[in-house]
Amino acid sequence: MTAITTPAFNFASHEHYSFPAFYTLQPNPITRSSQLQSWSSLILSYCRFHRLYVLTLADALDSPLFHNTALRKRLKEQDARTLLSWMASKEGGERIQWIRDKGVAEGREGRCWVYWRRPEEWGQLVGEWVEETGQKGTVLTLYELVEGDVTRNQEFHGMPMELLQKSLQVLVKKGKAQIFGQEGQEGVKFF
Repeated sequence: MTAITTPAFNFASHEHYSFPAFYTLQPNPITRSSQLQSWSSLILSYCRFHRLYVLTLADALDSPLFHNTALRKRLKEQDARTLLSWMASKEGGERIQWIRDKGVAEGREGRCWVYWRRPEEWGQLVGEWVEETGQKGTVLTLYELVEGDVTRNQEFHGMPMELLQKSLQVLVKKGKAQIFGQEGQEGVKFF
């Protein structure tokens, strides 16, 4: 019996990952801006490759994403927070959205959505799939969309239900879909 292996993420394709100074946020505004953009690109690529929709800061600090064991360098927690907050800003492309957990003070959030595709991009992708497969006018459950056999080969297969709902709300606002039903049993009809 042969073990199935999945390819590892190619950190080498991100030129700055093996540069020691990359792990310390630079004080020069021009250099820092470039550094933040490079980090953002790396984070989005890493999360997309691993199909991560939520990033937990504590886990990420110990992962290869923020900890380069070959260099013995890691991004400090405060620098990682600064980076993720930048990614949440308009300047950073709003690619991160902090998740407010109960009992956690604002500014101390430890988890965030990582939008390697924004909700509007996911909504468009689902809408295109609906169009291509002739699903307009039919009712599909949200579970069917993210866990069903018919979507197994789609990039949105397996996404968290909450992200699917955010993405479908974009289609609802455009008049291209309607969501109905009770929590856990929602359905969506596409127009």
